[in-house]
Amino acid sequence: MRLRSHTSHQAVALAAVVALCAALLTGCAEDKTEPGTTSSGGGTDGKGKLTVTIGDFGVFGYKQAGLYDEYERLNPGVTIKETSIERLDQYYPQLLTHLGTGSGLQDIQALEVGNIAEIVKRHPDEFVDLGKAQGVDKNSFVPWKWAQATTASGKTVGLGTDIGPIAICYRKDLFQKAGLPTDPEKVGKLWTGDWQKYVNAGKRYMANAPKGTTFVDSAGGVYNAAVSGSVERYYDKDQKLIYKDSPAVKEAWNLAMDVIDGKMTAKLKQFDETWDQAYANGRFATVSCPPWMLGYIKEKAGKKAEDRWGIAAAPKPANWGGSFLSVPKAAKNKDEAIKLATWLTAPEQQAKLFEKQGSFPSSQAAYKLPEVAGAKHEFFDNAPIGKIYTDAAKRIPTLVIGEKDQIIQNTIADVGILQVEQQGKTPAQGWAAAVKDIDNALDQ
Repeated sequence: MRLRSHTSHQAVALAAVVALCAALLTGCAEDKTEPGTTSSGGGTDGKGKLTVTIGDFGVFGYKQAGLYDEYERLNPGVTIKETSIERLDQYYPQLLTHLGTGSGLQDIQALEVGNIAEIVKRHPDEFVDLGKAQGVDKNSFVPWKWAQATTASGKTVGLGTDIGPIAICYRKDLFQKAGLPTDPEKVGKLWTGDWQKYVNAGKRYMANAPKGTTFVDSAGGVYNAAVSGSVERYYDKDQKLIYKDSPAVKEAWNLAMDVIDGKMTAKLKQFDETWDQAYANGRFATVSCPPWMLGYIKEKAGKKAEDRWGIAAAPKPANWGGSFLSVPKAAKNKDEAIKLATWLTAPEQQAKLFEKQGSFPSSQAAYKLPEVAGAKHEFFDNAPIGKIYTDAAKRIPTLVIGEKDQIIQNTIADVGILQVEQQGKTPAQGWAAAVKDIDNALDQ
């Protein structure tokens, strides 16, 4: 996943730019490609080298982690050219346009998890079946990740890059002042198995909260984390739209309303400037955090907060984010693109990417490699992030992904919940506003 954020909150890609380029674990170079740019590629560079083009969004981190350079050293006749569009809500419509015309496509195209269901259902014939590529082992991937990019007939249109198992990042100093435990295992036991227990812990925190602080950053963040562990959320297994009557959506919505009613939220919009500033000012005590968010927290909280943050297991296993690499049938350098996509998503490269950039592997075979199994994070008091996120990843259920999941989830959080949280609307008014916007977006 590219760190997913949204300046306009219409997509979950901008956080990828900010967060991964915020030096997730060891730092990365800023991508210089201008947002909104596209390029078609292929052929040679005039020096006899084959140029393989990659189109993606945000910052996937391959270049920053040195993987492109490594592949070029291993394959002297190949040059890799990456074109990155900052925002997913610009990238994906352009990709659909290029698929429709059959031109302008890169040799490798990245796909976001929020869009994968639409690609699998409506555009599978426009992509190579990477499940048949030499060297690809279906069993090396987390089963549900493989299934997300595979059609009913068994064609796999994309190979998984990363996933986003959720943990809870918390301020140890604020917990101590509020009379709550600070040891990660004891903190996790506060809410094990139930997001309602997490809210209850928030009530305990607020009873003795340090002045000027709240338990959570935003009600929308609580909603997104809670709903992201349910098998059926916005669509059922038959791809019927069910979000209006979904038990999972109702439960997560009610949790969000509870933290608003309890004045437990800092009333922030995630990835906005005020949210960034709140990290530096220590305004909230907890935030749901996939591995790709760790670097974001480190940068925004600053050196003065080093060792003040801890990481504990989330109440229930859930996933936030993740992407795929695909090869369009119209790719100019199809054979080499297949080799490159296969190599980049192999366990060894996924482990290196986690070590350098914080993108957690979708390859379960990578979890035993030292770069993952032994990973710790100095900023978070040397928290064993490899173990924490591996344990979470192994328990994530196979979620039903619908064609418009991303639009629905963003609208509920950024329209419905935010109106209640920031504007004082009633829960009924907030829900009605979200439904209206979703219906318009989906032409209901």
